[in-house]
Amino acid sequence: MIARTWHGRVPAHRADEYFRFLERTGLADYRATPGNLGVTVLRTIEGDVAHFRLISFWESYDAIRRFAGEELERAHYYPEDDDFLLEKEERVTHEEVLVVAINDRPVSPRVP
Repeated sequence: MIARTWHGRVPAHRADEYFRFLERTGLADYRATPGNLGVTVLRTIEGDVAHFRLISFWESYDAIRRFAGEELERAHYYPEDDDFLLEKEERVTHEEVLVVAINDRPVSPRVP
């Protein structure tokens, strides 16, 4: 399993609105892409800035390509992101998932 991590920053007063936008766009597109295994959305508010970190889980790099295209490391944005984001980070990271544990019970990822 591969984890794809993206980070974005929005004004804190728009954090809830941005999360609703994410649900309609990126999160919906993740779910619609064959090979997507799920996503975790994390949010931290620091003063006037809300940080969002999306960690999506994929069965393979080919599955990620179905979502992101051939340039795997390039972040995927929607036109409306310009209305929210303070900046658009160009890159995402990918890491191999070795262990996932929920309630102290390991869940073995499928390894490609």
